[in-house]
Amino acid sequence: MAIIVNLDVMLAKRKMSLSELAEKVDITLSNLSILKTGKAKAIRFSTLEKICEVLQCQPGDILEFSA
Repeated sequence: MAIIVNLDVMLAKRKMSLSELAEKVDITLSNLSILKTGKAKAIRFSTLEKICEVLQCQPGDILEFSA
């Protein structure tokens, strides 16, 4: 069981770089990279909300559960 992070998919759909998203969400590039690679242990709802706002998507577009 795992949570899959599809952040790279959403970035590609929006034609946005990781560094551009980091700047708009006000999060460090290294922390965003950790999230993108699926190595993050947690994410704050406020951070997820900002990411969804910038990418104009739903949390389910970024996070996926795989059994």
